[in-house]
Amino acid sequence: MAGDFLDTRIGKGIGRIVDTVMDRTIVPGYTKIGFAVRSRFWPADPPPDALEGCTAVVTGANSGLGKAAVGGLAALGATVHMVVRDAAKGAAARDEVLAEHPDAHLEVQECDVSDLTSVRAFAEKFAAEHGSLDVLVHNAGTLPPERAETADGNEITLATHVLGPFLLTALLRPALAAARGRVVFVTSGGMYTSGLRTDDPQYADGEYSGARAYARTKRMQVVLAQEWARRLGPDGVVAHSTHPGWADTPGVTASLPGFNKVMGPLLRTPEQGADTVVWLAAAPEATRLTGRFWHDRRPRPTHFGPWTKETADQRAALWDLCVARTGVEP
Repeated sequence: MAGDFLDTRIGKGIGRIVDTVMDRTIVPGYTKIGFAVRSRFWPADPPPDALEGCTAVVTGANSGLGKAAVGGLAALGATVHMVVRDAAKGAAARDEVLAEHPDAHLEVQECDVSDLTSVRAFAEKFAAEHGSLDVLVHNAGTLPPERAETADGNEITLATHVLGPFLLTALLRPALAAARGRVVFVTSGGMYTSGLRTDDPQYADGEYSGARAYARTKRMQVVLAQEWARRLGPDGVVAHSTHPGWADTPGVTASLPGFNKVMGPLLRTPEQGADTVVWLAAAPEATRLTGRFWHDRRPRPTHFGPWTKETADQRAALWDLCVARTGVEP
């Protein structure tokens, strides 16, 4: 017995070391190699009926990570609202998920997360029809080739990744509180390359880069998840962020064709990329902590160097920006 216990402790210790090395060296940890290795010793899957009777909202749900998350949540019993910009594409995605999960309860909801008017309309409709919300997954994303603005006058990646999710969380806060629910931001490991840029949040200065705008706003999501965690705590609601590693999704193929061509054989499936999203939505471990940044079912550092660390003033400035641009004070 003592020997078995010691072997288990040693095995877990070695696993933790291997996991950390893969994480810091990026390629092994972010690809399907990391998924295959870590899945041998990570926390247990949620029970098969973990979300029975629960309601979930997933944005960007018609393809890639979003559709995979819908399937994973539905498989655990949740009624999933698939929030999409294009209702026809959403219906097609719903049919694909139903083909794999015939008993799933899915509803397609049309909403452009980058459009604040559209977000308000969806949130008001949802709140009127549903008294509570167990899981809110902010997955909608974009990586534009050039700078563009929404009808609200916001740079498109800021609107999609930051302002829309901020507004949706604020408007659905009472429903989340009623269920003591969970909020999950699907971000990116690319945020490690950027600090919190509150001096030029709309990316109005300098030569625009879609990849840099993506990294900047993904950093903002990680910070906002922490800020929401602090504010939602008294409601019994937890908030987390997670990155999927490098997954083979339509977004990667369209936005980064060169990367997809080189890394293709090592890319994760969408289901592997969405695994921690689903786990955070259902596993009991996710309620014992809040405001963490996760990858492969384990909390990860939010910074790898001091040059990207934000100040308290920058965090406050980001929150104030979201309040000012959305017109809500949570």
